[in-house]
Amino acid sequence: MSIIALKNKRIVIAGSRKTDEMSLIVEKQGGIPIIRSLQGLTMFDEDLLAEPLRNFAEQGTDWLILTTGMGSDSLIAAADKLGIGQAVRDRMSQAKIATRGYKTSAFLKRAGLKAVVSDDDGTMKGLIDNLSAYDFQGQRVWIQLHGEPAPELVRFLESKGAKQVETVLPYKHVPPSAATLDTLMAELAEGSVDTICFTTAVQVHYLFKYAGETDRIAFLLDVFEGRIVAAAVGKVTQEALREYGVKRIVVPELERMGALIIEIGRYYESVEGSK
Repeated sequence: MSIIALKNKRIVIAGSRKTDEMSLIVEKQGGIPIIRSLQGLTMFDEDLLAEPLRNFAEQGTDWLILTTGMGSDSLIAAADKLGIGQAVRDRMSQAKIATRGYKTSAFLKRAGLKAVVSDDDGTMKGLIDNLSAYDFQGQRVWIQLHGEPAPELVRFLESKGAKQVETVLPYKHVPPSAATLDTLMAELAEGSVDTICFTTAVQVHYLFKYAGETDRIAFLLDVFEGRIVAAAVGKVTQEALREYGVKRIVVPELERMGALIIEIGRYYESVEGSK
């Protein structure tokens, strides 16, 4: 791949983390990075964990479902702060554990725990598919989430007979500013950007939510069918774009931000080389 594969391409970075690193990679390939964060700060509310963690330490659960590595680490850190860290670890070791994504699997390895079900592709659908082989009749299930509820997972577990499903959501996403959304939509209408890099599914949800509120869903889909490319850091983000009807999505095999920028460069080389 050419070192200037993104020459003069205006690449929107929709994330709020590691934007300097991503910008540098874009610039090294000749591109122009534009920061349009579609994800506000992720707020951690420790107070939301105190009661659920104390109940978990006392009663345990039959199944423990961990959906993010960052959220799993936060559970342990909060339990340690409450003075019940060992009790929580003991209860985790007694439960059947299911994980979603490689970062959550890495957390288990650090904690010396093993999963019964592990979904490495990181999608909620993949997790549900892997759980479908198990019997949840009369079982208690405790789910760690991050940023957003997962009603489809809860419905699935209840349909399988789970008698109690508790979700813990210590992190909550803050919406992006209306000014950022307005600016990006104007840039899309002008065609003054070439690619949007989505680094989490929540960024996709906020953009399409805003498009829905302003009656521009069809416009957004037309934009992504045309010259503006949607790029996703991994399968979860790709799945979110597909759910809204986006068909052309650039996604790297390795779910890393640097790999995403490199894959975009490859895409433009293949498209422009074929002309």
